[in-house]
Amino acid sequence: MKTGQMEKINLFDATRNMSTYTNFVVSEVNDHVLRAAVIDGEFHWHQHEDCDELFLVIEGELIIDLEDQVIELKQGEAFTVPQGVMHRTRSNGRTVNLCFEKKENVIIGN
Repeated sequence: MKTGQMEKINLFDATRNMSTYTNFVVSEVNDHVLRAAVIDGEFHWHQHEDCDELFLVIEGELIIDLEDQVIELKQGEAFTVPQGVMHRTRSNGRTVNLCFEKKENVIIGN
């Protein structure tokens, strides 16, 4: 069974007791997925060769480092990283964000 298909999910409840880096599929939509991520610290530099990646913050503040700029997202704000752009996500405290991307997403980086 696909996660989130034909069931109601409360994202606040699903992430409430998570404090270390966690990333999981909430639901699949056609050839894309909705992921929830809990982060407190940083994820490694990487890029996606074949898809854009949209971040939507639902709790805390997410920082997206790009090679030439830094994007700071607060609760309710969204930002799309285009395919092929090197980036990393990080936070200075517990942050929960949603990520929309292709299901078959290839991550290149360290």
